[in-house]
Amino acid sequence: MKLSEKAEEILEALWIATEEEGDNAAHLSTLGVSPDDEALQQLDRMAYVEVKDERVYLRHEGRADARMTVRRHRLAERLMMDVLDLKGDSGDEKACEFEHLLCQGVDTKLCTLLNHPTTCPHGKPIPPGDCCEAARQEGETGVVALTELKAGEKGEIAYLSTADPKKMQKLMSMGVLPGNNLLLNRTYPTYIFKVVNSEFAVDEDLAREIFVRKG
Repeated sequence: MKLSEKAEEILEALWIATEEEGDNAAHLSTLGVSPDDEALQQLDRMAYVEVKDERVYLRHEGRADARMTVRRHRLAERLMMDVLDLKGDSGDEKACEFEHLLCQGVDTKLCTLLNHPTTCPHGKPIPPGDCCEAARQEGETGVVALTELKAGEKGEIAYLSTADPKKMQKLMSMGVLPGNNLLLNRTYPTYIFKVVNSEFAVDEDLAREIFVRKG
């Protein structure tokens, strides 16, 4: 049975509650639904959730679909930011719309296109798919933080995760922009890298906010 968009959103919220708070439940008001909501009843009929004392619990039977719903959403966020250059509220809104179009198989193609990213633009983990495991076995690492590169390794800058405008301005002034190639020369005591024919040094905290595609 195909889940409604609202049902997928409920599963996504429950997965995030488990991920962030270690709790497999959320209050009805947090989910923005009532006990007689059709989407919630659909999940209940499928034994994906259990409603008890104004709280909705994610059952084991619903975890696989919840995980894949979160995966599709975060891949959609990466697409909006990395490929379509849609950021902020606009990018988030479009990602919410687009995730529901990513049926099984399409999400794999998108993940491969994005080179198997490990986190969304907000730094939250993207649940890996079978394609990610296959890529790792073949030596493809996907998008990683600069801190995961070794001295002498190269990469293409994928995105910057910092929300601090001063940090963003500093990186942009160095030429640390998506699409530019980067060569990491040293990792200690600071990260020294070459980009656009110039060499720069940043501390570990800032290096963690630079994400690159290895290769």
